[in-house]
Amino acid sequence: MKKIDNSTFRCGYVAILGRPNVGKSTLLNKILDFKLSIVSPKPQTTRHRLFGIFNNEAAQIIFLDTPGLIEPKYKLHEMLMRASENAITEADALLFMIEADEALAIEDFDLLENIARHSKPIILCINKIDLVPKNRILPQIEKLSGIQSINEIVPVSALKADGIDDLLKTLTGFLPLSPALYPPDQLTTAPERFFVSEIIREKVFFQYGQEIPYSTTVQIEEFSERPGRKDYIRAAILVERQSQKGILIGKKGDALKKVGSAARIEIEAFLGRPVFLEMVVLVRPKWRDKESTLRSLGY
Repeated sequence: MKKIDNSTFRCGYVAILGRPNVGKSTLLNKILDFKLSIVSPKPQTTRHRLFGIFNNEAAQIIFLDTPGLIEPKYKLHEMLMRASENAITEADALLFMIEADEALAIEDFDLLENIARHSKPIILCINKIDLVPKNRILPQIEKLSGIQSINEIVPVSALKADGIDDLLKTLTGFLPLSPALYPPDQLTTAPERFFVSEIIREKVFFQYGQEIPYSTTVQIEEFSERPGRKDYIRAAILVERQSQKGILIGKKGDALKKVGSAARIEIEAFLGRPVFLEMVVLVRPKWRDKESTLRSLGY
C-alpha cells in the first residue's frame, strides 16, 4: 500500500442494501478478498449486520452488510429489518443493489423511496451484468439515471470482480475527510465464534431443502483452544419442530455428519488450526418469534 496522505484521506460507513439474493454478500466478500458473509443460492441467507473494513491509500470504507429488505413474517424478520434501519441511520452513504435487467421491480422502487427519506447519498449498484447482454445495460442505466434520489450508478459483476474498482472510487468520493477508525490490517469486528457459527449455518443452507435452513440457527456452546491438541467446538443447531430435527440428523446421523464434515474443513481453513467439532440438534419451538431467545442468540 502506498503512503497515506492524511490531508486527503477519507473514512466512513457504507450500508449495503437491497432485496434478498441480489449479491450483497458476494460483493462484500469480493471487495475484501475474504469470506466475511456466508452465501448460498437461497435468498435471505444473511441474518446479521456485519462490519467489513476495506483499506487502500485513499480511504477506509467500513461496509455494513445488511439482511435483505423484506416484509417481516416473524420477530426474527422484524429484528433484522431494525438492524438494516440502524445501518442506514449510521451510514455516510447508501449502496443500493439491484440485478441487471430491463426493468426495475416495483419492490425496488418502493425500497428506494423508503431509503431516500434519510437524505443520504445513494449509489445504485447494478449487479450481475455478466448475465445480461451488454446492449441491455446502457438503456437500463439511462432509465435509472432519471431517478432524482440516485446520486451515482455503477454497473458491476460481483462474481467476476468486474467494475469493483470503479465502485470503490465512487463510494470514496461520498465519504468525509477523516483518519482511519480501524487498523489497516483489520477486516472485521466479528469474533471467531461468530464465523464458526456462520460456516455451520451455511452448510445447513446447502445440505437441506427450502424449509429447513430458515427454521434453523446455530449457537456455539463451547469454544476451547487446547495447546498441543485440537480446539474443541460444541455447536447446537436449533430447530422449531421435532420433525425438523429428524431431517437434520438423517438416517443413522448421515445428514448431520455431512454438514459437520464440510463445516470442519472450512473452519480449520479459517482458523488455521485443527478442530474437533461436535454438533447437536435441539428443538426450540417458535424460536424465530421469541424476542428473548433471539437476543440471547445475538440478533
